[in-house]
Formats: sequence, C-alpha cells, structure tokens
Amino acid sequence: MALLEAVMDCGFGNWQDVANQMCTKTKEECEKHYMKHFINNPLFASTLLNLKQAEEAKTADTAIPFHSTDDPPRPTFDSLLSRDMAGYMPARADFIEEFDNYAEWDLRDIDFVEDDSDILHALKMAVVDIYHSRLKERQRRKKIIRDHGLINLRKFQLMERRYPKEVQDLYETMRRFARIVGPVEHDKFIESHALEFELRREIKRLQEYRTAGITNFCSARTYDHLKKTREEERLKRTMLSEVLQYIQDSSACQQWLRRQADIDSGLSPSVPMASNSGRRSAPPLNLTGLPGTEKLNEKEKELCQMVRLVPGAYLEYKSALLNECNKQGGLRLAQARALIKIDVNKTRKIYDFLIREGYITKA
Repeated sequence: MALLEAVMDCGFGNWQDVANQMCTKTKEECEKHYMKHFINNPLFASTLLNLKQAEEAKTADTAIPFHSTDDPPRPTFDSLLSRDMAGYMPARADFIEEFDNYAEWDLRDIDFVEDDSDILHALKMAVVDIYHSRLKERQRRKKIIRDHGLINLRKFQLMERRYPKEVQDLYETMRRFARIVGPVEHDKFIESHALEFELRREIKRLQEYRTAGITNFCSARTYDHLKKTREEERLKRTMLSEVLQYIQDSSACQQWLRRQADIDSGLSPSVPMASNSGRRSAPPLNLTGLPGTEKLNEKEKELCQMVRLVPGAYLEYKSALLNECNKQGGLRLAQARALIKIDVNKTRKIYDFLIREGYITKA
C-alpha cells in the first residue's frame, strides 16, 4: 500500500522520488516490484480487460427499441376523430388552434422607442404583462390536458365505463376537483371508492347467503345456479307479451317461434324478425373511407357492416373487452354490456363474434 501511495503522489515513472518516499527501497526495486505485481500480473491484466469490455459494452451504440402506438391516435387532419381531439397534432405535441388563439394580435403594433413618455411606456408594459398572463393560462390548460390524459377522449370515456354505475356517478361528480388534487391522487381516490363498492357488494352477497341459511361456498354455488335458473324462467314467462304482438300475423308469429326454438337450442337465430308495422331493416353500413377500416379483417368488416358500427368505435370496444377479459380471466355478456354501453343487441353480436373468433373467452 505504501508503494501505491508513493506512485500516486509522485506519478508513474518517477521512481527516484518514489524510492525517496519509501526510504527502504531503491528505485530499481520499486520499479521491478510495481511492474511485476501490478502491470505484468495476469490476474490484474484480465481484470482490466474485463472492466474495459464492460465499459465498451455499456457505451456501445445499440438500436433503440420502437413500438408502434395508437395513444394518442394519429388521425388524418379532416377526420371526425381529429375534430374530437380539438386539432391535436401528436408529432408536435401541440394544437392547430391554441386557447385564446389571437392573444398575440394585441402586441403586433406595439413598438418600444426611446422617446416614449413614461405613461405610454407604462401602458405598453401593462399590455405585455397581460399577454404574459394569457400565455400562462394557455400553458395551464395544456398541463391539465396532458396530466389527466384528456387528448384521447374516447379512451378516457372507456376507462370511465369500466366502473359500476354507482362509481361512475361519483366519477362524474368528482371530475371537477381532479385539477385540484392532481391526476394520480384523483385516480387513487376513485379506485379506492370502486374497491369499497366491490367490498360492499360482496358483503351484501354474503349476507344474502346467510339469510337463506347457507353456510358454505359449495351450497352458495348451488344457490346461485338455482337463482339464475329461476330468473331465466321468469323472463321466459314474459314472452307471452311478445307473442301477442304477432298474434294477428301468422307469418310473423311462425318466424318468432322458430327464432325462440333456435335460441333455446343454443343456435344463432337465422330468420330475421318480421314486424307488422311494415318496417325494413337498415341496409349494411358502407365502410369506404371510414378511418380504421384498413385495420379490420374481412370478418370484422362484415360485422361492422351488419351492425352498422364504424371501425374506430369497434376497435375501441374490442380493445376494452380484450383488456377486461385478460384482467378477469374471462368475460360474461353482462360485463360486456356494462363496459360498452351501446345498444344491447349490438353488444351481443360483438360479444358473440369475439367469442366465436377466439379473441375472448366466456367467464
């Protein structure tokens, strides 16, 4: 250690000063010992080589991994989605039209000259201060939009719909306070209340079991199955009102009966319902030129045409159902209807299609 300290103090190669500092060794002995143990030592040399290779690997140029993303979306300039996003340009992270877009117009004729009077100079400075305050308000609004993820409005709405209705009402009420507490705290608050709602619902379910005299989960499963069967039987009893609608039209009544037979046998109804009002079903939707059509396969295009659903909305509903299915390990039709609140018949067709194509699984 004394030799290393002497080399550090005197410098490598200055062996005479190193020997003087060591006092007990000559400069030849100091040089020989240092070269033998610290320069020509194989173990020390391999350690230096490994350190050098590790440093080179750390600083080596590597390809930056790139993953395509649709968040925020990149719609065409004249599309409906672009208008929904208020003209946001993802590549520039800015808007086509700013908030208070003509604030700069008040400054265009202002020019500071040396012979201005004090009052005129103060007036011009006041105009500049007002302009700065308007810029601050513009940046404040941008920060709120960025922090809370309000660019992709449809994604924001889908995230809200994944909560039960009671939590959605709270979400709508507390939205105005989000900019005060911040986005993370606001999300934690909503998630905590969603968890509280789930716990209360679970407690209510367990209390229902105890009221029915059930003390184990095996009996609870039997109880749920029988309850579901009774509910289905109750719904079937209301089909009499549907029969009465077609009782005057024998052809429509026969179609209705065949349709119910297909449903009871587990098949998709192949005969469209006729109506005695004389209404015809709407023609298939023309997908030509609609944004997102190129992302669909042929079967998905056919589905969107039949249910008259624009491709962009279908892709968002599909993504929401896939995420919920992956999270829950399966998905029921009731959960799908609670997640995408559109016409229940359209939801059923989308749900059946995704099940049939293997995108999601039943819970």
